[in-house]
Amino acid sequence: MVTEQEVEAVGRTLVDPQQPLQARFRALFTLRGLGGPGAITWISQAFGDDSALLKHELAYCLGQMQDSRAIPVLLDVLRDTRQEPMVRHEAGEALGAIGNPEVLEVLKQYSTDPVIEVAETCQLAVRRLEWLQQHSGEPAVAGPYLSVDPAPPAEERDVGRLREVLLDEGQPLFDRYRAMFALRDAGGEEAALALAEGLRCGGALFRHEIGYVLGQLQHEAAVPQLAATLARPTESPMVRHECAEALGAIARPACLAALRAHAADPERVVRESCEVALDMYDYETGPAFQYADGLEQLRTAPA
Repeated sequence: MVTEQEVEAVGRTLVDPQQPLQARFRALFTLRGLGGPGAITWISQAFGDDSALLKHELAYCLGQMQDSRAIPVLLDVLRDTRQEPMVRHEAGEALGAIGNPEVLEVLKQYSTDPVIEVAETCQLAVRRLEWLQQHSGEPAVAGPYLSVDPAPPAEERDVGRLREVLLDEGQPLFDRYRAMFALRDAGGEEAALALAEGLRCGGALFRHEIGYVLGQLQHEAAVPQLAATLARPTESPMVRHECAEALGAIARPACLAALRAHAADPERVVRESCEVALDMYDYETGPAFQYADGLEQLRTAPA
């Protein structure tokens, strides 16, 4: 049983800018796992931080928790044009992930936002909510991943046909995302290589989601393309950051070299992503039972 005091202690680690970023990330994912109003309150408090990467992950976790009590703070972040585009985008995606139709009108409003990544995210979130309404009452199909995705996987199973939809820039973005998640669920080298081709097409939002999905898939075949995208200084920082985190999740020796090469990158969000990814690499290659070890750290700390 987790006590309120333990939730508070983990929350204090999250909101403390003096703590190492890796420790704050582990605290965040611990709170995500615990859930409840206390966890949401602590996560919400950290949106005043100056790390765009951390705030992006706060919004992501609130969406994955699928708790409607997080809607007010996510709406505030989406509306706040002082927040970085990647943070506002993630707030829009999180509102779609929660799945509550009460936010449809706001999402439609921001579907024409001047920041293209925010606009496209809100368009996708609207499509997801409308899809959920059209398929309400149907049993949810459980895939191999536990994440709440911005689009349901396509019903098509042929990797070649899915690749065609994924890479066809004339197709609606929602359909390309559906192909993306179907390829992830298919798994294997052919699917990983098809997804990796997506790192060279579409807009920044599309490419960043490709990086995220390749991190979930954890297939070594995608490492060269992920490393090349991370190393491309002209690429959007939000794409490079997802490629860094994907390399940390795949956790092969070639990933380690790429992450170390960019640990001092001039772009802060890339630099911090490499820092977090190196911590994830240590977790993936080490004996630890779970990454979200905030409670374990508390309980084993000297009194």
